[in-house]
Amino acid sequence: QLGGSDPHGLAEAVRAAAPWRYDEINLNVGCPSDRVQSGAFGACLMRRPALVADCVSAMLEAAAEQGSGAPSITVKCRIGVDDQNPDEALPHFVETVASAGVRRFIVHARMAWLKGLSPKENRDIPPLDYALVARLRDSRPDLEIALNGGVASLAEAEAHLADGFAGAMIGRAAYHEPFAVLGAAEARIFGGRAPFEDPIEALEAMKPYIARRLGRGVRLHQITRHMLGLFSGRPGARAWRRVLSAEAVRPGAGLEVLDRAVEPLRERA
Repeated sequence: QLGGSDPHGLAEAVRAAAPWRYDEINLNVGCPSDRVQSGAFGACLMRRPALVADCVSAMLEAAAEQGSGAPSITVKCRIGVDDQNPDEALPHFVETVASAGVRRFIVHARMAWLKGLSPKENRDIPPLDYALVARLRDSRPDLEIALNGGVASLAEAEAHLADGFAGAMIGRAAYHEPFAVLGAAEARIFGGRAPFEDPIEALEAMKPYIARRLGRGVRLHQITRHMLGLFSGRPGARAWRRVLSAEAVRPGAGLEVLDRAVEPLRERA
């Protein structure tokens, strides 16, 4: 995902990403933070759909340079900001940006209230309006409309897919309960094989990566703070979080901390 409002800069970012062979490069038109607003990107761009169209046009041109392996250029947006009427703002935004060639939109089904709410509050307080996004989906069958906002489980995602959305984006739930969501998504949503049988197996698969990062000077807690929810809801999860929180921050902490943290879970396996 990229953030910005300069067509040339975004095109260069697409070119820089090309060697990594991403399937999709997404433009962020949804983040409400003050820092993002001051840089003239994120949700405040809902007020400037013509500029967003210019940005994605440049991104699409840069992507096309990659030939058959070109990534898809998509946009993630809100249904509106501040005093906008979302029934008017969202369709107008999508129509304008789609005219530049974007075919896929991920819509966070909340307004962004840039004046008066913090970024955290903007994730929860503005009410969800799935019906508005559904009306957009039905009025634009030529586009792929994916739903975001308040989707907290694979069961909810499956329900939205069954309702006709082209996708359902799970954000915080996938972060806080990664194994429950990401560990099962391949099998439940795509009909493939789950990559790991249990979270301990996933942890073992992470160790070589962690070792490489530690060898390059990354501190252990910079990685493990994103793994606190790996065993969410399982016996021993509290001990896992406690050991990582207390010991991974210490200078020189290594893989032995992970082994101590996961031991109570191995005993219960």
